[in-house]
Amino acid sequence: MPSSEPTALERLINGILPENPIYRQLLGMCPTLAVTNGMKPAMTMAAATAAVLIGANVIISLIRGFLKPHLRILVFTLTIATFVTMADRFLAAYMYQMSKELGPYVPLIIVNCLIISRCEICASKQRLSVAVADGVGMSLGFALALASIATVRELLGSGTWFGVTILPEAWWPRWGILVLPPGAFLVLGVLMAVVGWYTHRGAARGGQAN
Repeated sequence: MPSSEPTALERLINGILPENPIYRQLLGMCPTLAVTNGMKPAMTMAAATAAVLIGANVIISLIRGFLKPHLRILVFTLTIATFVTMADRFLAAYMYQMSKELGPYVPLIIVNCLIISRCEICASKQRLSVAVADGVGMSLGFALALASIATVRELLGSGTWFGVTILPEAWWPRWGILVLPPGAFLVLGVLMAVVGWYTHRGAARGGQAN
């Protein structure tokens, strides 16, 4: 009897766009709003989250046969906390200025609903290859969302991208609000509306074709 669970490839693809953690599931909103005023902090956060997510998925998938229902959340949290500590110490050792810039948001990965939800939904129920693919797909989707928001905020707010001047101030006025906290909400709302419109448009076209 064929399994109804998604395959590794399906998990990978779904995490990038169809089930994008930011635009579709609204998970991990705290770092999304807090660190997307520039591409460097956004991509550093995306990389740290990916390391934790994939690592946690691997461990949980490997020990899924030993998980007890009443202890699974505790095990998920301890596993995630271990990888978050490793990521935090790595940043502090090799990217000290970025670690200071990100501040408490790296330790807060521990309570990121994206990671614990993937442990519950996928890693604790499916084999290692599927769990890894799920972690990679969700990580790519998370990075894509952070990159899109950070690109708009940094480019229009500061005229730069990864710190390199793209829009000279002589002919592009700085939209300072975009690099402030309210700008995160504005850009996120606009991009979510665009993604929603594009998704419904594609669904409508598919319905007409059928």
